[in-house]
Amino acid sequence: MGNGFADIVRGSAGRTSGADAGRCLLIAEVAQAHDGSLGLAHAFVDAAARAGADAIKFQTHIADAESTPAEPWRVRFSPQDGTRHDYWLRTSFSESQWTGLRAHAEDVGLLFLSSPFSPEAVAMLSRVGVAAWKVPSGEVATPELLEQMAATGRPVLLSTGMSPLAEVDGAVERLRMAGANFAVMQCTSAYPCPAERVGLNLLAVYRERYGCAVGLSDHSGTIYPALAAVTLGAEVLEVHITLSREMYGPDVASSVTTSEFRQLADGVRFIERMQRNPVAKDAETEGLATFRAMFTKSVVAARALVAGQVIGAQDLAIRKPGTGLAAGRLGEIVGRRVRRSVAPWQPLMEDDLVPDQIGLSTANATGLRSQATRPPHPSPMFPMPASGPAGGNLAPIDTPVLSVPAFTEPPMRTRT
Repeated sequence: MGNGFADIVRGSAGRTSGADAGRCLLIAEVAQAHDGSLGLAHAFVDAAARAGADAIKFQTHIADAESTPAEPWRVRFSPQDGTRHDYWLRTSFSESQWTGLRAHAEDVGLLFLSSPFSPEAVAMLSRVGVAAWKVPSGEVATPELLEQMAATGRPVLLSTGMSPLAEVDGAVERLRMAGANFAVMQCTSAYPCPAERVGLNLLAVYRERYGCAVGLSDHSGTIYPALAAVTLGAEVLEVHITLSREMYGPDVASSVTTSEFRQLADGVRFIERMQRNPVAKDAETEGLATFRAMFTKSVVAARALVAGQVIGAQDLAIRKPGTGLAAGRLGEIVGRRVRRSVAPWQPLMEDDLVPDQIGLSTANATGLRSQATRPPHPSPMFPMPASGPAGGNLAPIDTPVLSVPAFTEPPMRTRT
């Protein structure tokens, strides 16, 4: 299926889509999982590349530009930091350090993204170079930040985790007025997010409401929502990653390990191959003739049949393999005669049977078919009369009895 937005993001970073054309953009979200360790941040870059990500994303916090000492903790997890402002100070990177991370990402084939939380962060990341912007959920209602990001000409991923629809409407309108390429990302700001609150239904709502690309930013700590989202047309998937579930930090419970992300990436690519290759059912089954013969059933002789014998229901059975007359033809075979003797449990073939009604008198043919509860077959030899008046019963056939030709038995047929 087509994925124009993901290709726009790749093009923004100077990448030609090539084999990636039309593929969902898979973003490994590190956020603050590095806890201020530059070495750990670089380790995440390598791990994300090995896990099959298309892009790696961080968060860029400049403490004095976005926070005050009064900012509350979402989760008080860091005893070494007196305030959240202190935490942002301790875990932030310099511009040159961000430039090194971007270069490392590009060296291993990843697009580099980071969410800015202040105008100063947007300015710095513009100099560092990002493939696209991710608007954090808490910044959707910050017009200055939206306009600053849109003005760079880079694509924009708009998170919706904390916003009612009216607020998303306003942000979308602002981005549209600025001429930005954007995708609206379904997100629920719950850590971890339970299945009941993921909101996959909103992908279709956003697509219809805004006429744009849609994606999922997931905090469930599993790969399941992202796999489901790609079947519903998500063009971008963002999933938090951790190197281990025993790592330090508040986002571990909302993250997947890099080995789980590898499973997600493989699953998404498998789904995309299925979507790009619709199956024509009849054409597909043409190549299964050998399997059909092995697994379907034939009409077989349930006992020895002698040449000229009229076949009764008790003379037949349904058995594998399906190399003879198909099981569905059993009813039409009852009442017919065999041309040659057939050994027990041999599949019946068309040439084992006397052609229908040949050599039978009208009376015999009618009697045999009545016994087998089968209606008579019209043939040139036994013409069917026209229907009676006003939809009544058919008129009786007034046809002379024909002589039965002498029957010569072909050699008895057996199969092994």
